[in-house]
Amino acid sequence: MRSHDYGDILSGRPRKAIPEVVAEPGLVVEDPASGFCGAVVRFELGNVVLEDRGGRTRLFPLTPAGFLVDGRPVTLVRPAPKADTTPKRSASGSTYVEGLRARTARESRIWVEGVHDAELVERVWGHDLRVEGVVVEPLQGVDHLPERVAEFGTGPGRRLGVLVDHLVAGSKESRIVDGLRDANVLVTGHPYVDIWQAVRPSVLGIAAWPVVPRGVAWKDGVCAALGWGDPADGWRRVRAAVTGFRDLEPPLVGAVERLIDFVTDPEPG
Repeated sequence: MRSHDYGDILSGRPRKAIPEVVAEPGLVVEDPASGFCGAVVRFELGNVVLEDRGGRTRLFPLTPAGFLVDGRPVTLVRPAPKADTTPKRSASGSTYVEGLRARTARESRIWVEGVHDAELVERVWGHDLRVEGVVVEPLQGVDHLPERVAEFGTGPGRRLGVLVDHLVAGSKESRIVDGLRDANVLVTGHPYVDIWQAVRPSVLGIAAWPVVPRGVAWKDGVCAALGWGDPADGWRRVRAAVTGFRDLEPPLVGAVERLIDFVTDPEPG
């Protein structure tokens, strides 16, 4: 006698549990309904694909107790997804630190010429800077750089890294930098008139940065030539287009990386 509420209890014979078997690739199983026997090769739309010795494949639903392994009924289950062990990368290409809590700021600093420079460095290297506890500050130009360095007061554990635009031979910027004589200061730069120009043109959907006539403010001239509105509108376009270091020209990437290394490396005793 069978009870709908108590299964086989009245018969004195409890039901036998059907084991679950993980359907790893290569596991040989049999479909009892058709007699097809083959190895698990893959899954498609919630079904398992089996391949027999002759290379023929058939697709079967993963029904409970739907297969035989060594002549015994089993329920096939899909393997658990494998954890992705590939290290995540930050926008700068460094290993991303999960659950990062920003390190207490170092006394050393990185100075850049303007707000746009600071925002671009933060966009690409912000994760690295928080890992290392490095603060980036805009200078609003480098005309008074020697005086600013003297006011800062460098020393062991108190270094300065300075990123300068248009650092090429004969430029005003290069003459200012040449006057600095301090082992705790490293100045790097790039050859571009402005930090915008260090963004690859292709990232912005243009063939090249426009040539701006002498006497015209560079950003104003660029925005006029490209129809970008005013410099504030133009900067929003430039900043939004940059997602990582590959969107920047190599001279800028190298310059920033050297500054980060300089202000974070242990100073000589």
